[in-house]
Amino acid sequence: MPYWRLSGFYFFYFSALGGLIPYWSLYLKQLGFDAVAIGELMAIPMATKFVAPYIWGWLGDRLGQHMSIVRLGSLLTCIIFLGVFWIQGFWGLALVMALFSFFWNAVLPQFEAVTLNYLGQRVTHYAHIRVWGSIGFILTVVVLGVAVDSQGPAVVLPALLAIYAAIWLSSLPIGDPCSATRSDQRKSILTILRLPSVIAFFLVCFLLQAGHGAYYTFYSIYMEAVGYSKTMIGGFWALGVVAEVIVFLFMHRLLLRFGARRVLLASLFLAAVRWLLIGNFPQSLGMLLFAQTLHAATFGTFHAAAIHLVHHYFPGGYQGRGQALYSSLSFGAGGAVGSLFSGYLWSSSGPTVTYGLSALVSLLALLVAWRWVVDRLPHQPA
Repeated sequence: MPYWRLSGFYFFYFSALGGLIPYWSLYLKQLGFDAVAIGELMAIPMATKFVAPYIWGWLGDRLGQHMSIVRLGSLLTCIIFLGVFWIQGFWGLALVMALFSFFWNAVLPQFEAVTLNYLGQRVTHYAHIRVWGSIGFILTVVVLGVAVDSQGPAVVLPALLAIYAAIWLSSLPIGDPCSATRSDQRKSILTILRLPSVIAFFLVCFLLQAGHGAYYTFYSIYMEAVGYSKTMIGGFWALGVVAEVIVFLFMHRLLLRFGARRVLLASLFLAAVRWLLIGNFPQSLGMLLFAQTLHAATFGTFHAAAIHLVHHYFPGGYQGRGQALYSSLSFGAGGAVGSLFSGYLWSSSGPTVTYGLSALVSLLALLVAWRWVVDRLPHQPA
């Protein structure tokens, strides 16, 4: 298994997220956009993630060439992103963000399928590779936080371009694993998608990411308005991912001991706690720091458990589409709905109400998961 090559790709991919998620909204604010416009623009990459991953996932499963799609998507992302250096109007930025995110969102689900195919029966060790993505995120968010403080949010543009180029370069030496197989056309993927447990699982993923909408779109703006410096804001983001890194190191033991379903339930409960703390105690540094450590649950343990379930729900030639559906319905549809509605709520009702609604959405997801999500589908081996 090419551990360092796989880890290197995750490092650069999530480094890009470390520049985009915390600081892109600050760049949009600098351009003069209000909360509604920022929410709409930030929803665009999430919306394309609803469509793009499944299209590319279907193609990857049909051809058995997941890494070719990863390389093409990474290269086109880098080329199209160049447009943001010249375009600053709402509709122009919306078009560029839609185009580059359509290809960027093709990349990760296909690479997840490649990684899981390399791991084979050692799927519980996925977190040991994925942890390098978290490390990349931490380094980027800290370094860019200092740079944004001293030079302004526009410094994010060349930094992101360099990282997107590094993503493409890191994909070149990675080949498809020998175990990659094409989809078995004798059985439709709909036979899996119709199962109540699978429907419930995807609904839970959608709701959790919808609850993250206010966090991913407005957390940096919120903290800036309270009075924290951009360096401190970068530190908040980094702390959350440090906690994620720590839990990833022990994730395989948690999954083996408790099972993915129980890990999922605990993650959803802690998500509700986190949003209530952020929405109600922005002036309390201690509360904010504690809330950021809960990122270990709201993203770290939840994502690792979800990847584990997708791997078992969608075996063999369905892996690419299974990972794509997870990405589409959670980070795509859920993220887009969360970003969009948080923009409207932020303007009309303020942060406390917005984060309170995020907590309620997380509790609804907890109820659905407790009632219907299972570790194994019927007729699957233990």
